[in-house]
Amino acid sequence: MKKAVILANGMPPAKKEFRYFKKAGYNMLICADGGANSAFKLGLTPDVIIGDFDSARNEVLKYYSEKSEIIQVKRQNDTDVEKCLKYCIKKKIDEVILTGVTGDRLDHSFCNLGIVLKFYDKIRIKIVHQKSILSAHSGRFEFQTVKGETISLYGFDEKTKFTSKGLKFPLKNIPLPFGKRESTSNVAAGNSVKLKINGGLAFIVREYDIVRDNGFVELY
Repeated sequence: MKKAVILANGMPPAKKEFRYFKKAGYNMLICADGGANSAFKLGLTPDVIIGDFDSARNEVLKYYSEKSEIIQVKRQNDTDVEKCLKYCIKKKIDEVILTGVTGDRLDHSFCNLGIVLKFYDKIRIKIVHQKSILSAHSGRFEFQTVKGETISLYGFDEKTKFTSKGLKFPLKNIPLPFGKRESTSNVAAGNSVKLKINGGLAFIVREYDIVRDNGFVELY
């Protein structure tokens, strides 16, 4: 399985997290436009920098000109993160971790959350932000955890039903439409959780440290 990390222009993780990503098999680093500025500050060398370059500083692009592949895509129909994802799909990358996609602008954060849903059928995506890791799922899904982990689940309409095994507050074929009813801060009752999500997509938000310590391994 081919994996990559995309670093966008928002709040980046600490440099040490990129070492964890690489150890877990995310061997390619792609910067979305201004994400190159963050890579430069962190002392990282991206494999590829993609964007319309309205955010990446000229001196940063010049520094990476002989170290990284630089691809300018001027079309405005896609965000810079979407341009990176389309590049990944073209290169047959199976899974990406998005970093730096949340920050001081709610509209950008919402847009990037929507991208997880938009590209769900094309590439597997996780978002890492500080203490949390988010992914979208449908159907049957199982993952290893530790007792007491906080796990939150969000659906998007009444048609999407959740059934769980291994959560402190069990779900039995019930909808969790965002803004009406959510399963925020549910808790793992043991070392594994099984979910069945019928009728649509859902976000699962877990504790990043626990997922990282498990090597980002999930069972599908």
